[in-house]
Parts: sequence; C-alpha cells; structure tokens
Amino acid sequence: MTKTTHRAPAGTAPVLGVRALNRATLDRQLLLRRSADLSVGDAVAHLVGLQAQNVKPPYHALAARLEDFDPAGLSALLESRDLVRMVTMRSTIHLHTAADARTLRPLVQGALERELSAFRKGLAGVDLTELAALAREAVEAEPRTPKQLRELLLVRWPDADPQSLGIAARCTLPLVQVTPRGLWRRGGQVALTTVGAWLGGDEGTVPAPDDTVLRYLGAFGPASVKDLQTWAGLTRMREVFERLRPGLRTFRDENGVELFDLPDAPRPDPDTPAPPRFLPEFDNLLLSHADRARVVPAAYKGRTWKGNVSYPVFLLDGFLAGVWRLTQDTEGGTALLTIEPFEPLRRGQREELTREAERMLTRIAGASSSYDIRFGTVIDA
Repeated sequence: MTKTTHRAPAGTAPVLGVRALNRATLDRQLLLRRSADLSVGDAVAHLVGLQAQNVKPPYHALAARLEDFDPAGLSALLESRDLVRMVTMRSTIHLHTAADARTLRPLVQGALERELSAFRKGLAGVDLTELAALAREAVEAEPRTPKQLRELLLVRWPDADPQSLGIAARCTLPLVQVTPRGLWRRGGQVALTTVGAWLGGDEGTVPAPDDTVLRYLGAFGPASVKDLQTWAGLTRMREVFERLRPGLRTFRDENGVELFDLPDAPRPDPDTPAPPRFLPEFDNLLLSHADRARVVPAAYKGRTWKGNVSYPVFLLDGFLAGVWRLTQDTEGGTALLTIEPFEPLRRGQREELTREAERMLTRIAGASSSYDIRFGTVIDA
C-alpha cells in the first residue's frame, strides 16, 4: 500500500513558512533566548528529555538553553536520581526526569519490541519472556555492564547471538544507566538496572498518548503527525491528533502538509533575531521532525555526519551553519574549540559566533580555565 502525506485542504489554514517554523521551534526549544527562570529539572521536563547517547551532550544542550546553567547542577540531579538516563524515543538513550522515565518508556515499549524483529535470526530459540525474567533478576541483584549481561544470558542460550541477546534485554526491560555514568567530569562505564530498582516503586503503566502529544507540540511545534511519529518512533498517531483537534490550532507548511499546534503557544515573527547557538551531536532540535528544513538547509543535509560519527553543530540566524569540536590539552589544561563553518562568514557573524563560543566555554570549561577558539577543519576530508 502506498503511503500518503496528509495535506490540509487548500486555503483552509494559514501557511507557516520555513522561517516562521524555525522561529517558533527555536522559541519552544529555549534557543531564541535562554531561560532565566527554568531549573535544570524543569527544562529537561519541558523539552521532554535530551539526547544522551554520550555523557557530554546533555550538558552542552542545557548550556545553550539556560542562562545560569551550572554543569554541577545537572550532575547532582543524576546523583539524587531526579534525572535518569535510559532508552526511550527512537530507541536511543535520553536524559529524563524520574517522572517521565516511568511514563515515556511504557509509551514506546511497543516500538522497542517491534525493533527486535530485525534480530530474529540471532534470537532463534530464545524465549523473550524467560530472557526478561533472567535479565531482571540479574540487574536488580546488582547493576551489570552490557557485557556482563550478555555473558549471563549466553549461559542459558549459548547458540544465540550475544549482541542480539543484549538488545533483547534492552528492549524488553526498562533499563537505566546508573551513576557514576553521566556525572560531570567523573568517569564511569555503562552499568544497568531497572527503573523500578533505581527509582523505587512501580515502573509505570502505559499512559494515554494525548498528554505526550501536547507536550511535544509545546517543545517542538507547530508539527505534523509524521513529525511526532519521527520524534517518538511511534506509528498510527493520526487518531490521537484527531481526538485532540478541537483544542488545537491548525496550519499548513509551504508544501501543504497540515500542522498542529497549541492555541496559545508562541509563534514569533519570522524576522525575530536568532542568536548563534552551539549544540551537541544528536541534539533533538535536529532529529524531531520528519521535515527538518525548519532548521537544516537543504544544502547542508548530511553534512554533520561522517561514517558513524555525528559532530556537534552550531546555528547562525537560527539554522544549521557548521560543526565544532572541543578538545582538552592535557598538558597545559587549555580547552581548544575548533569551529568549521559550512560557508564563509561575514565579519559580524564571526564576532557573534566567537562571543557565543566564549560564553559556552566559560560554562563548560570553567571560568578559571584557559581556552583557545580557532576557525578551521573539524570534519576531515
């Protein structure tokens, strides 16, 4: 069956151009102006989680969004278990509040289980119910590294593919990465336990998706049904939007695709100034819409990747404009930030970008640290 994109009837809804969508999304993402009011926990909740495949991205993401961000504050919330790292949307590691860990994981559980179909061959003869029970018993007795968990499961299923066994445990159980993994400037390998064992109490039940759709629009809207499905990794969400339609506003983009939004959500003028921002690799701003043109110019599509490596990015005038890399001189203690624009910069842009870089480095590297900012090559040819 051929899939079709839902389009609003011509002339029935206002059109939002690319710049209008850009400014609206940046505003929701706290990237038009940094928030001076939201706490770290409230910001993570507002953004419905942050990508956290690696340790540093959540820190860089919040440094771009919060006026007085201190990395130690985020680290402390991980230690107190008010924030957790776990697999949720799109089967990727996210940083969530404890409350969201109990609701968002059950919401995407079906999608995670469907992911296992790609590993069917490696799981031949494996009873997934038994696997989940064995894995749960192991990680709740004590946190286990992925390698330890695979080895334990291989004792029961020696002919299975080790990687597939590990993925099956991740997809069938709500596993969290325990600290010190994720703490600021403290090393720690990945070790896993269940969300119930880590946070106490039950692991949550599958919620009605309506509230999550509204929160998504509050953080990423205006958006289409397909946008929401891309962000969450879910399918068949049209009926949820239809149920919510009476309380939403509708628009269409320049291609005629229907967009939904909260009625009172901010939609700034398309000419609203958008300051430069440095964002981490995998930032949800770049991954949460089926049509990424509101942030990623067509000419730069695919430019932030090389092989399996994704690079941190920066925005100019609200749009993706290049990549950056931060390295530390272990001998002199100097932080080196290398900035690679995709196109030549005007003088004013270079100065604005340098000021924003200095601000980020002060937050991330520390006010007393020395740093150097250079414009050069980040992605090797």
